[in-house]
Amino acid sequence: MFSRFATLLHQCLNCIKKGSSKEISLASRTIGLLALTVGPGVHAQEILKESITPLSQAFNSGSESSKIISLLNCSAVITFVGASGPEEIEKSMQIMWQIILPKLGSNVIAIKPSAPIITTAVSSWSFLLTTMDGWRPSPKLWQESVTYLSSLLDNDDRSMRIAAGEALSLIFEMESLGKFVAETKGYIDSSALEGNKTKDRFSHIQGLKGRILNQARDLSMEAGGKGSSKKDLNNQRNMFRDVLEFLEYGYPPETTMKIGGVALQTLTWSQLIQLNFLKRFLGGGFAKRMQESEFLQDVFGFTPKRRNLVGYDHISNTEKRMYKSPNSVVNKARTQQLNKQRMLSEVTVFHVKSIECFTTNCTI
Repeated sequence: MFSRFATLLHQCLNCIKKGSSKEISLASRTIGLLALTVGPGVHAQEILKESITPLSQAFNSGSESSKIISLLNCSAVITFVGASGPEEIEKSMQIMWQIILPKLGSNVIAIKPSAPIITTAVSSWSFLLTTMDGWRPSPKLWQESVTYLSSLLDNDDRSMRIAAGEALSLIFEMESLGKFVAETKGYIDSSALEGNKTKDRFSHIQGLKGRILNQARDLSMEAGGKGSSKKDLNNQRNMFRDVLEFLEYGYPPETTMKIGGVALQTLTWSQLIQLNFLKRFLGGGFAKRMQESEFLQDVFGFTPKRRNLVGYDHISNTEKRMYKSPNSVVNKARTQQLNKQRMLSEVTVFHVKSIECFTTNCTI
């Protein structure tokens, strides 16, 4: 079966290497869907291994927003599904961060990225960060990350502000910032040579915490300006109210959505970021994927309703009521089967107790 997937993968990779921007976008999306279809394991690992270099090279072959956005989404999904360890995840996150904040000499697009590219790169970076529990980057890297994400909260683009707010909330939720502050304070206490530099870094990160809190408060109450979308404004207000409540009281947002009559819940920022990213990537196919993909069900702890009857969805309401009736043939058979299983279970328990009593000379 995977031979067909492998053929499709290599066709898509050829498009990414030689195709137009539109072909690269379509091929990237196909590879991401392919990874979600095969699920975690050796096939997904192969997809990641074969794709990561062509994807990285494609980032540097042009700066068209739609193409870069598709490449970012693809990189995030294939890493999420196929990475076999934190090193592979960190490698993809570093590529994304170089797109967010390009540096001289980096092997990615050298020009300043557009707002949609930065928004997607931050969302993709956060999506992968959800899988990196216990990750301990250097204090310098955390300072750079938090400082830059905080600066995005002042950007004119609302989607970028929301993506940055989610990323910062995730960093706080993972206690990464708290660990960073504690580590930095430890360096202050233990290193005389680095004392002044580290003390400045500690003061800076403490100041950032207060600044982020004030920014979240302002964005949760922002007034609508001329030409601003009311829906987007409400989304921003609601999101930053959640951020503010989390930063002040420690309560992450809880969400519920129904899929096939079953509730899918998120209880943490990590789960919410994963849900939002996959919903955006899969679009209208998200609900169907959730009902069919064991991998996604495991990610969210979701158990869909099972249709045990072949053709159940194609029968009339009257027939469905007959099937559901406790007196129906189907339900009577199910009851008899359950009773039979129960009796077998009781017999098994009796035999086990008999054996135990025989070996210990007790009475049942």
